[in-house]
Amino acid sequence: MNIINILVPDLPDSVSDAVIVKWHKKVGEKVYCDENIVDIETDKIMLEISSPCDGILSVILEKKGSIVKSDQIIGSINKSNDIEKKNLNSITQEKYTPIKKIDISHDDHINHNTNKFLNNFLTPSARRFVRNNNIDKNSIIPSKLNYTFRKQDIEKNIEKKSSLNNICEQSNNTYRVKMTRLRQKIAERLLQTKNNTAMLTTFNEVNMQPIISLRSKYNKSFEQKYNVRLGFMSFFVKAVVESLKIFPEINATIDKTDIVFYKNFDISIAVSTPRGLITPVLRDADTMSMADIEKKIKEFSIRSLENKISIEELIGGNFTITNGGVFGSLISTPIINPPQTAILGMHAIKERPMAVDGEIKILPMMYLALSYDHRLIDGKEAISFLNTIKNILEDFNRILINI
Repeated sequence: MNIINILVPDLPDSVSDAVIVKWHKKVGEKVYCDENIVDIETDKIMLEISSPCDGILSVILEKKGSIVKSDQIIGSINKSNDIEKKNLNSITQEKYTPIKKIDISHDDHINHNTNKFLNNFLTPSARRFVRNNNIDKNSIIPSKLNYTFRKQDIEKNIEKKSSLNNICEQSNNTYRVKMTRLRQKIAERLLQTKNNTAMLTTFNEVNMQPIISLRSKYNKSFEQKYNVRLGFMSFFVKAVVESLKIFPEINATIDKTDIVFYKNFDISIAVSTPRGLITPVLRDADTMSMADIEKKIKEFSIRSLENKISIEELIGGNFTITNGGVFGSLISTPIINPPQTAILGMHAIKERPMAVDGEIKILPMMYLALSYDHRLIDGKEAISFLNTIKNILEDFNRILINI
């Protein structure tokens, strides 16, 4: 048998190292080509390392928690052509039960009467995993929104319960959990922004009725043609790009004593994940259609929850848009994502009484917040930039006639 090394993939220059999060196989177990065998976490994203061949996992050089570098050998496999292939027929023969939502209490544990239905909400792989490992279904903790369905969800779920049990043995009042690499990086960047920028925030409010009316009128046709819903974010991306063209100093960064102006329009979109906030980038957003933007943002949202966003998709970005409104935020002061010099915060749409031509009208209003680095951007430019975004959103025809 040939010995095949398991290597850490090439990490970008901006990522110095990674940490071993979990080995999915033990020494001596069979592995299959392209099967995920170990997870590693950088300060940006979680990565899966797949087996380069069929064989037996012979050596684990770096255990859980170890810090590893690009191209480092972390284990090896005894390659074998005699490994029995996975029986795919047995998988397809099992009847798949569609995933359904169930109302559950806000408590982390579920009563036994409800748990008897749990088997109906597991995928075939999850049912096999439960059966083969003699797992008590009553030990599975549902989330506050849904049951867990996949094999990997069950694994994480059981680990969570085990960790909680161990924690309770240590203390009834507190417990200690190591910060993820992503959370450590977020904390580091927040402090970097606070200490190294002269950050200010300016606010405005926008009447969202024109955009709401456009969506109501065209959403059905848009979805039928492009197979994606027409959301608010594509309008904001378009408005931001047009405004950046007018105010180039906001599409720029500081490099020591130089100002670097970007010719491209790469817009970072803040996406919330269970591990923390990430900002995948819409490359060349000025060349993207509304449908392209909506499709890409939908793809980012789905893949971020599955830890499938690549490091390359997180690198770069000249300006960030973040939407706290999806969580109900009425107003906030977003923090700049360095080395960028500005960030736009969207918020919840709320009906408010507004004075319009001497009359009081109830309008769907949204507060906008622009945080900016005052070292590079003066208040006049920041306020004018935000006003331009507001004007475009309240009359989207401005983009068509370029005013």
